[in-house]
Amino acid sequence: MHDSGIPVLRLMLEDLNTALREDPAARNVLEVALGYPGVHAIWTYRIAHRMWHAGFRLPARLLSQLVRAGTGVEIHPGAVLGRRLFIDHGMGVVIGETAEVGEDVTIFHGTTLGGTSMTKGKRHPTVGNRVVIGAGAKVLGPITVGDDVKIGANAVVVKDVPAGSVSVGVPARSRPAGVTPYVPHLDPAIHI
Repeated sequence: MHDSGIPVLRLMLEDLNTALREDPAARNVLEVALGYPGVHAIWTYRIAHRMWHAGFRLPARLLSQLVRAGTGVEIHPGAVLGRRLFIDHGMGVVIGETAEVGEDVTIFHGTTLGGTSMTKGKRHPTVGNRVVIGAGAKVLGPITVGDDVKIGANAVVVKDVPAGSVSVGVPARSRPAGVTPYVPHLDPAIHI
């Protein structure tokens, strides 16, 4: 998951291609490079993250806060983000210091990868590969979200989510992907 051995410019180009591939509204590279705040936040995070690990922690934090003011996306430079992350729309996304995010993950606006305690140590989630986190979702605490998970919009996830499942609700409950629960009030036979 850690990208420190890959040149930043190569990662930035990969981030552009990811946004073009993931967002059907993206028309060209120039539009994405100039007008996508999620991409700008990820680019700056990649620089701040390397500064953080090189011991330049205050400048790294100040850079992340400057970008937060401009994009609405706050990514702590201590977080570990995988390759090909796509943050769609961006506004209101918060990724905490000890969060770990896998590769090929999509995060929609208003998402928080946050903590549930103020103690030192691992306090933010670990998110697997190929995960989609819906708008407004809150994934909280030192929990693990498995690979190939889909988290519904506005879900509040406070427990581990098994790989290949869907997690929805407040608090979120996980179920295998492709299984639709029976909901009596939505049954057309009941509505006369």
